[in-house]
Amino acid sequence: MPAAFSTLTPRNHDRDTSGMTYVYPVVSRRAGGVSVGINLNPNHACNWRCIYCQVPDLRRGGPPPIDLTLLEAELRSLLDTIVHGDFMHRHVHEDMRRLNDIALSGNGEPTSAPEFLQVVTLIERVMADFGLLGHIRLVLITNGSLVHKAVVRQGIAHMRSCGGDVWFKFDRATQAGLTRVNDTHTRPETHYQRLRQTAALCSTWIQTCMFALDGAPPAEAERHAYLAMLARAKSEKLPVQGVLLYGLARQPMQAESARLGALPVSWMEALADDIRALGWTVRLTL
Repeated sequence: MPAAFSTLTPRNHDRDTSGMTYVYPVVSRRAGGVSVGINLNPNHACNWRCIYCQVPDLRRGGPPPIDLTLLEAELRSLLDTIVHGDFMHRHVHEDMRRLNDIALSGNGEPTSAPEFLQVVTLIERVMADFGLLGHIRLVLITNGSLVHKAVVRQGIAHMRSCGGDVWFKFDRATQAGLTRVNDTHTRPETHYQRLRQTAALCSTWIQTCMFALDGAPPAEAERHAYLAMLARAKSEKLPVQGVLLYGLARQPMQAESARLGALPVSWMEALADDIRALGWTVRLTL
C-alpha cells in the first residue's frame, strides 16, 4: 500500500493514491469504518454535476469500458491485505478498524457502466470467496437517474442477494433545487418515481447532502418541499429504510466551491428532528 495511506481519515477519499485503477480504501464517516470503494468512472465522468462534488476535473459523460479481470484482481488484492494482512493496524485508527462494506461509488455514476450487472456478480463472487457474504454490505451510491435501464434494474435486484443497500441521492425536491444543486433538469416527480422503483428492487436509503450556499441555508420552500416528499413516501409506504442526512466534510472541487459551506449543527439537527417526526429513521453525519 502506498505511503500516502500511512493513516486513512474520513477527510481523504482520494481514489488515485491507492495506485489501483478501480479499487480504493477509505475510512467512511457514514459507514463508521473502512469501506472498500469500487470506482467505475476513473475518467472523472458523470451524467450529473453536483456542485458539492469532491471529484476534481469532473466532466459530463460515462465511463470507459471496464476491465473486469483487472477490477477483480485489485479487489482480491486489497481484501487479502484487509482480511488476512496488517492493513488495519498500519493504516486505520483503532476506533475505525472494522470492514463495513464494499461500495460502488467513485468519480461518477456507477450505474452508467454497461458492465454494471457483471460488476455486481463479480463482487458477489469475491465476497463469497473471502467469507464476507452476510457479514458486510454491498452498497451502491447512486443518483438513481438510470434505473429505467433493464441492466441497471437487474444489477440492483441482484444486490438484494448480496445483502445489498442502495444509497439513493435525493438532495432537493423542487425543480429549481435539483437544477441548482445537482445541475440536472430532472423533474422532482420523475426522481420520486425512480426512488419508488429502486426501493422495490433492493434495500434503499435516501441520502441527502445539506449545505449553505452563499452563506445561507436552503430556502424554507426547499426545506418544506423536501419534507413533503418524505411525508408522501411514508404515506405511500415506499419500502425505504431511512434517511442518510449529511453535511460538507471535504472541500468541493466544482466551480461553486467558494460559495459553499457547512451548515450550523443546530440547523442540521433541527432538520433531522423534523424528518424523525414524520416517522423516518435518520442517520445524521456532520
